Amino acid sequence: MKRRTIALLLVLFLFVWWLSSRGVQVEPGSVLVEVLEGQYVDSAEPPLLARLAGGDSRTLGSLLSDLEKAERDDRLAAVVLRVRSLDIGWGKAQEIRDAIARLNAAGRRTIAYLEIESFGGNLEYYVASAAQELYVAPATSAPLVGLAGEYLFFGGLFEKLGIDLEVERVGRYKSAAETIAGREMSAAHREMQEALLDSIDAQFVAGIAAGRRLSEEAVRKAIDAAPAGADELGALGLVDGARSFDQVVRLAGEGPIVEGDTYRGVDPASVGIEPVATFALVYGSGNVVVGEGVQTPTGSAVLASDTVAQALEDAAEDPDVAAIVFRIDSPGGSALASDIVWRAVQKARESGKPLVASFSDVAASGGYYVAAGADAIVAQPASITGSIGVFALRPVTAGLLEKLDIGFTSLTRGAHADLQLSSRPLSPSSRERLRSEVRAVYDLFVERVANGRPLDAEGVDAVGRGRVWTGAQAAERGLVDELGGLDTALARAKHQLGIDPGADIELVPYPRPRTLAEQLGDVVRQLRLELAAASPLALWTRHWEPWLAAAREPGPVALLPFAVEIR
Repeated sequence: MKRRTIALLLVLFLFVWWLSSRGVQVEPGSVLVEVLEGQYVDSAEPPLLARLAGGDSRTLGSLLSDLEKAERDDRLAAVVLRVRSLDIGWGKAQEIRDAIARLNAAGRRTIAYLEIESFGGNLEYYVASAAQELYVAPATSAPLVGLAGEYLFFGGLFEKLGIDLEVERVGRYKSAAETIAGREMSAAHREMQEALLDSIDAQFVAGIAAGRRLSEEAVRKAIDAAPAGADELGALGLVDGARSFDQVVRLAGEGPIVEGDTYRGVDPASVGIEPVATFALVYGSGNVVVGEGVQTPTGSAVLASDTVAQALEDAAEDPDVAAIVFRIDSPGGSALASDIVWRAVQKARESGKPLVASFSDVAASGGYYVAAGADAIVAQPASITGSIGVFALRPVTAGLLEKLDIGFTSLTRGAHADLQLSSRPLSPSSRERLRSEVRAVYDLFVERVANGRPLDAEGVDAVGRGRVWTGAQAAERGLVDELGGLDTALARAKHQLGIDPGADIELVPYPRPRTLAEQLGDVVRQLRLELAAASPLALWTRHWEPWLAAAREPGPVALLPFAVEIR
């Protein structure tokens, strides 16, 4: 009896092993349904807290990998993209559009299904318009109204609280001073924001026109009409009709449906993907900080200097890695941490391996600093970049303490010891000392960029001074070598190695994905650090998190001076 039981268990084990070894089976004529929704992060792993909460967060790399497999998979009759509300920027939107375009070029039928409800569906429609066919849910209400940017100025708030803000900056466009301490938009800030909006608007209209086979003039007229319902969108040629989701799937083909979650398990080799080389994909996402880490306790990514520097070193030393792609999605942060990572890039290049920087939604200020020394920089036309500038932010809380009837006294030893105080303004000599420190860091930033780009120091300063650019504008000014996404960055590295541009590459993520226990430990460690250095000005919103980190920095920071969110 015992032998029979063992034999049955052995047979069952072999059967399960056989099923798992076969991988996901896709029948000819299948329809792949991929849901595009929520966040797509540039990381080896989605945020732990988002995963535990069951949120819509996924790595962008895994989505692009699935769409690349679909390009080669002749068993698929069509790919249906179910587009819902997206929490991404324009750089990632263009990355997804590029992947859809490659599906089209490969002869795969693509159908987008727009299923959203909001006051504006610009970005979601922009992504969906890359498909060959575009349908909307009958109850969809997301008017195409054109782009808008909203900018807040907190000077009046801090004044009411009794907090003075001493800010030192380099460059008329480094608008951190007015964003935090001002009451309105300056002429320089307006000039920069108008240029950014114009650039992204032009790309937005051109993309829709190309996808829907309309003239740009027709698209602009359609936007001005603010079409919302299916009939209005259809009459203007913006969609192919209104259908229920099951009708769209049936329209795609009679074959079985393969859900995106299932398709993720398809072996790349089964669709003819045969890598000829291994590239490291080093992620640098989030606010630039000194030390180790991958995420904050709230789940936001951090570009921690020690962690990213070690990842670059590991990739450079790995004999199996032929090239390094440094994928950056960061608004900047600590100037010191940025320089540490910049140095790590230089050391990695000493290995002789090509090192190409690839910009996602944002690679600005410190996020640009860390990339400045790469062999080449590739950015999407709508990536936010540049902001070569430095500032120091010092809250003076004397007024707040008086409002709260809190007494205070400060004692110092040393001519500039008041730099460490927050209860009183700086003396003139200490203010000059802070100003010279900010200038020195800016000069070093300019020097780093000039050493890595085809510009001299004067040329870098001319496009620097805190000015923010789109990727398209940056390419015109020598800050970016080529426009495109991750696929373009890989092609650039392949070219340097003499590898055929169509050859397949295996991408190995760095830092390596961590175990669940390691992720939990990192969250606890980061939480301790956050509590230990908690700012009295803490406002728990994602837009303020980089600023809160910057306020705790003891020295100058290189941080994007505003949250860029054009919808």
